[in-house]
Amino acid sequence: MKIQKNKSLKNLNTFGIDAKASSFCEIRSINDLAEALRLQNYPTKFIISGGSNILITKDIDALVLHINIKGKEILKEDDEHVYLKVMAGEVWHDMVLWCLDQNFGGLENLSLIPGNTGTAPIQNIGAYGVELKEVFECCEAMNIEDQSIKSFSKRDCNFGYRDSYFKNEGKGKFIITSVTFKLTKRNHKLNTSYGAIEDELKGKGIKNPTIRDVSEAVVAIRQSKLPDPAELGNSGSFFKNPVLSKSEFELFITKHPQARYYKLNNNEYKVPAAWLIEQCGFKGKRFGDAGVHKNQALVLVNYGNAKGSEIIELAHKIMDKVLDTFGIKISPEVNLIK
Repeated sequence: MKIQKNKSLKNLNTFGIDAKASSFCEIRSINDLAEALRLQNYPTKFIISGGSNILITKDIDALVLHINIKGKEILKEDDEHVYLKVMAGEVWHDMVLWCLDQNFGGLENLSLIPGNTGTAPIQNIGAYGVELKEVFECCEAMNIEDQSIKSFSKRDCNFGYRDSYFKNEGKGKFIITSVTFKLTKRNHKLNTSYGAIEDELKGKGIKNPTIRDVSEAVVAIRQSKLPDPAELGNSGSFFKNPVLSKSEFELFITKHPQARYYKLNNNEYKVPAAWLIEQCGFKGKRFGDAGVHKNQALVLVNYGNAKGSEIIELAHKIMDKVLDTFGIKISPEVNLIK
């Protein structure tokens, strides 16, 4: 285990922010992680994985631990299901493609989400009508204080909309080392009703889609709307979609009858943050090297040399304008490293 000094993090965060770590260590095993956490000469540690859901605003004066633990293991299976354990450093989309090759169903709607597997439960990642919690069985995480490993059930994780125990009570206490999924081997339950999946399948002449067909449709839709972080720095969706109570929604829709929305249940409605932001005139706007993507107003981008502070400044402009215009508070989905 080697410790590097003044390591650039530009290639380790999808925004491409050129910040530096005063000390840096690559973590390739559970033992590496435990050993690094026990280092007394570095009292402050900072965890980074795929770097897809963070916005770094300054150099990090800490020992940065890059979680890069690889591996996949089938724990058990029967005729209907397989329980797949995936280590935290596995690239999410590569893992999804591997599952498709095995005809394991459940992750197809979550195709092309950037980042690594270990961070997926923190956000309870979701896309196109599916959330991680629907295929989640459990995860293992290392206690930062004593380096013990604890298993967390779905209930323990307390999943919410882009939320979990690890973003709240467990924040800064645990590092996820593996995630176990319960996936289908046959009789896959396809979810094609959300967004433009059905239109994409219809356009390809597909009437009886497979899980791979659904994945490819999702990939095509995402690629048409979302910039590739390798070409244009971004972290995917920057803002959460706000959820309104029934009374809040009724007041909102009376004033804005043309608004898009999704009914979640009899008491909650989701309003697309992208629609709110676009109505406020930000879609495609550029402020120096920070901007809002031309095809998707939810995505903030780094056109080259934007600082994290400039991205945050733009985010606050957007949040303030949405609040002033619609009376709705939107909040970042991305973790802000200040």
